[in-house]
Formats: sequence, structure tokens, C-alpha cells
Amino acid sequence: MPATVVLGTQWGDEGKGKAVDYLADRMDVVVRYQGGNNAGHTIIAEGRLLKLHLVPSGILYPHITSVIADGVVVNPEVLLAEMDDLAGAGVDVSGLRLSFNAHLIMPYHLEMEKVTERFLGKNALGTTKRGIGPAYADRASRVGIRVQDLYDEKIFREKLEIVLKEKNQILTKVYGRLAIPIEGIVQDYLDYAERLRPHVADTTKLLYEALTARRQVLLEGAQGAMLDLDHGTYPFVTSSTPTAGYAAAAGGFGPQHIDRVVGITKAYVTRVGAGPFPTEALDHDGDRMGERGHEFGTTTGRKRRCGWFDGPVLRSAARLNGLTELVLTKLDVLSGFETVKVCVGYRTQGELFDDVPPTQTQFHHAEPVWEELPGWDEDLGDARELDDLPKEAQQYVRFLEELGGVPVSVVGVGPAREQSIPVRA
Repeated sequence: MPATVVLGTQWGDEGKGKAVDYLADRMDVVVRYQGGNNAGHTIIAEGRLLKLHLVPSGILYPHITSVIADGVVVNPEVLLAEMDDLAGAGVDVSGLRLSFNAHLIMPYHLEMEKVTERFLGKNALGTTKRGIGPAYADRASRVGIRVQDLYDEKIFREKLEIVLKEKNQILTKVYGRLAIPIEGIVQDYLDYAERLRPHVADTTKLLYEALTARRQVLLEGAQGAMLDLDHGTYPFVTSSTPTAGYAAAAGGFGPQHIDRVVGITKAYVTRVGAGPFPTEALDHDGDRMGERGHEFGTTTGRKRRCGWFDGPVLRSAARLNGLTELVLTKLDVLSGFETVKVCVGYRTQGELFDDVPPTQTQFHHAEPVWEELPGWDEDLGDARELDDLPKEAQQYVRFLEELGGVPVSVVGVGPAREQSIPVRA
């Protein structure tokens, strides 16, 4: 079966964009299956630095059909701006397809998230304030507005009037904010609809036809497994399901079509926003990783928290997603450390765990069980084969393979497309 899922195994920011870009030249269709513009992929290809937030990473290949699937929440203003930026950089966006069923981020979603986070104060979740959570909440409450609604003005107005009446009550009476007028929204979104019209499609049919014709389809997730709404570090998670099981549901086809699940794992770990992070390095080592790895969010610009590799997190991701292989990114960032630390388990509340503990309390109190491996000084940026790496770096790669029980297929030693080393089993 010709479908491949690519997803992050940590808390996001693992380098999925580069990995998808590396894999995409053998694909026919690349699909973004969840999340919104709260995530970003940075790609350096042919000397160009591109930052993607909604458009799938396969957009750089002219032969690929890029799809934004049902499970994504879309801010049309942001999407159109991103398309314009790509076109200005010489990228052909005519092949981009947007699902009729994708839900829209509306202006009141942005406002609701902003005031809610402010109200929570020190208990805020550290969201990106892009309206993602409120849009997913409205979807679950069945008051969401979908892309298809924009092409029937009567239905669009009726739905918007109903939901805006409720949102304005909350904004004005609970938070003391001004009401949001309907007319500006209607005109803006109808204008967006006209610009997007050539790209809107029945993507479930498109993907099914591609799969049954045995064309190669790659589905890319945003964020990472530890931010999954059900299986992540709740409540410090995203509002959607980044894990592999959701890819088929969001794409609108059966799971039997998926035979390859590629987990992207950074050679260390980062996290943005609040939430538990057992291996966080709150010292010079963490600062060094952040500086060498340029660890700032693609979407928000926020500084990422950095820490040593977390084996239980990788094991959990492998179990949750049925990983068939790993792409290990940013190995070059660890050059220069005398030793590199790896968490091989947790001690928490008198118990020892080799996987992520089942309760929030246990995870909050988890203390890493460390193993130290010898480091290396060499710069890895020019390596093109595994044997080009110092033996200590090779040992580190094999150690992580054994730790997670999943083979490494690619090792990243820099941000550029060509700085990807294929690994033979």
C-alpha cells in the first residue's frame, strides 16, 4: 500500500519540514492532515529559506499535488498570505488543494483565545494565540464554519449570525470586550473564498483515487506525539491529534492504505510553552543546544526549552504510532560536548518506568535515569555517509535505535536538504 505517515515523536519542532522535503521527491501527493498555523516547518532548499505554516512541505516539488485535508483548521487570510509569499519566491502553488470540509479559523476564535489565556494568568497553557483551540472546540460543538460554507452566502450568514451572537455575549459580558460586527467578517471571508476557489476540492475523493491508483501519498503531521490531545501531556497539549492513527481519518480513507510510519526525532529534545519536561537542561548545556540549534519557533519566534534525549518519550511514540523507522535530525548540534546524556527511564513516586508514566502526577514528578555516552568534537556538516561520522556519533545513533526499538533510516547533520545521510540497516 502506498501511504506514508510522517510525524514528530517529541513535543514538535523535530525538523519534520526538512524530513518531508527530503522524502517528497519520491511522492506524488503530500498531505497536511491536522493542526493549523500554530505550527511551522522551516526548509532550506537550493539556497532558499522557506517557512511554511499551512502549506504542505511537498509544495517545493512541481510534480507533487499538495493537499490540506479535513483535519486542518484554516485561517484563510494566513493561507493566502503564505501562498503569495511562496509565489513571490518562485514556487508554483497552483497544485495546492484545500478540503471542502476543513474548518475555518474566524476572527472571534483569535479574540477568544487571547482573552482566555490572559484570564488564566499563571495557569495559562502557553498557546500560540492563533485561534486553533477555539476553532477545534467549535468543530466539536458542531457550530464550526467550514470552507464549503463560504460558497453559499445564505448558509454562511446564518451560521455566522448564530455563533457570533453567542461569542459576543461572552466577549462583552464576561471579558468586557467590544462585540465583533458581522458585516466585516462576511465581506472579508467571501473575498477569501473567491481567491481560494481554484484550490478547493473534494480531497477525500482525490486521495482515495490516488491511493487506489497506487500513487505514493505522504501525510505529514504538525506538532508531535507528546502534544496529542489524548495521549500527550494533557492539558499542555495541542487541540488536535498528531498521532498516526488520525492521518487516515483526516484524509478520508481506511488505515489499510498506510504501510510506513516515519517518526522524526531530534538528537536532543525541545519544547515550547508550558508543561512537564523531565530532561530539560536548565544550565549552560541547554543554552548551548538552543544557540547551536537556532531553537526559536518557526511560527511564534518563541525560544524553545532544550534538554537531553528522552528515551521513554521515544518508546511511547513508537508504541502509539507503530513507527517503522526514524529520521534523526540535528545530530550536528551535539558536536563539542565531552559527553552526551540520554534518559533511559524515569523514577517517580517510588516506581521505575521505561515508558511515559500513565498519569499526569507521575509524569510531573518524574526524574530521569541517565546514561552518558562519549561525545565528539568534529563538525558533522560535510558528512554524507554514516561512516563519515566519528565513531562516537555513530555509537550515539545506534544507541538511540536500540533504545526506541526502531531503525534509523536518515541522519540529519545540518539544515540543508543535502545534509541528510541515508542509513543502511
